[in-house]
Parts: sequence; structure tokens; C-alpha cells
Amino acid sequence: MKILILNGSPHKNGTTYSAIHEMEKIFSESGAEFETIHVGTDNIRGCVACGSCRKNGRCVFDDAVNEIAVKFQEADALVVASPVYYASANATLIALLDRLFYSTPFPKTMKVGCAVVTARRGGITSTFDELNKYFSISGMPIASGQYWNGLHSPDSELGQQDEEGLQMMRTLARNLIFLVKSIALGKEKFSLPKPEPRIATNFCRKI
Repeated sequence: MKILILNGSPHKNGTTYSAIHEMEKIFSESGAEFETIHVGTDNIRGCVACGSCRKNGRCVFDDAVNEIAVKFQEADALVVASPVYYASANATLIALLDRLFYSTPFPKTMKVGCAVVTARRGGITSTFDELNKYFSISGMPIASGQYWNGLHSPDSELGQQDEEGLQMMRTLARNLIFLVKSIALGKEKFSLPKPEPRIATNFCRKI
């Protein structure tokens, strides 16, 4: 079992890391293999819709996106974590995810997706919804917990006082592990769902 974790906060050891670290404890206890990559301070530009990835199978901008793509292909689950900026995720993380999901040709069906969000106070649910859309458009089952996956705190130290938030992270990690294991068993017994040839329409006409 391989779990890839993307920390989208510019503060490597901030509140977002506190949430991730609580999950890492459960992953370690369960014997899962995981890697956390801090991307919040990377210089990552947005997608320019050049279409090169359709020919080359990778993004034309050779930065962290292409490096992470290799790890994503090998992973059974992807955890994406971000602080809240104006009721949205960190723009650097969004630029990375836009290009990562668009430029990678490998199937993502039945890889488990998981969003984690941190904030001082508000904006968690809208950011949570924003991140989950990357998974739902890609056929990725979404791991859920006992509430919307968030930790409330202005810094990592105070984050340790959000006992409910920390419990949510532990519950989420256990559920993610269970889901990955269940999907692996399902693949062995039933194989993946057979995909249909893709139909793309512009509402009513074929593109």
C-alpha cells in the first residue's frame, strides 16, 4: 500500500502539517508506506492549455508536477492538504493539481482520494469541496471521516488543542487504509469496472 501526501501549505511545519502528521501516525501503525511532499513554496505555474501533454504524456513545464506524476501513478491513495486562503485552497497547490490531473494519461480509477483542510476559522467546507472535485472527476473513491476533514487553528501549536479535529484526522486515516485494502481485494476478485469508450459532447453535439 502506497500513500502519497501533498502538503500545500507554504509553512512546512504549520497547522496543515499538524493535521497530516496525525494521519501519518496511523499510517505508520498500520504498516502503510507513505511519502509526504511539501509543495507550498514551489514555483509552480498554472496550466496554459497548450495540449502538449496529450502528445507527450507529461506536462511541457518540467517542474515538480512531472516528478509528482510518477509517484502518483504508483500510489494507491492521494492525500491533498491545504490551508484556506479566501475560502479557497492555496493557489500554488491548485496550479499543481490542475496540471497534475490534466497532464497525466494513466487511469486514476479506484485510487483513493482524500482532502484535508486547515483554517483559523472559516472557509474549510468550500475549500474541502474544491479539492474533492479533482477526485470525483477522475473516478477516484473519496475517503471520508466523521465530519468534514478539517483542523482549526492559527498555528501548529494551538492546533494540538483542537481535539476533535485531530480525532477526525485519525479516523480519516483509518478509513482511508480500510478503503484501499477493500479496493485491492475487490480488484483481485472482481477486477476493475470495465470502462466504456469516452463520449465527449458540448451539451448536445459531439466535440
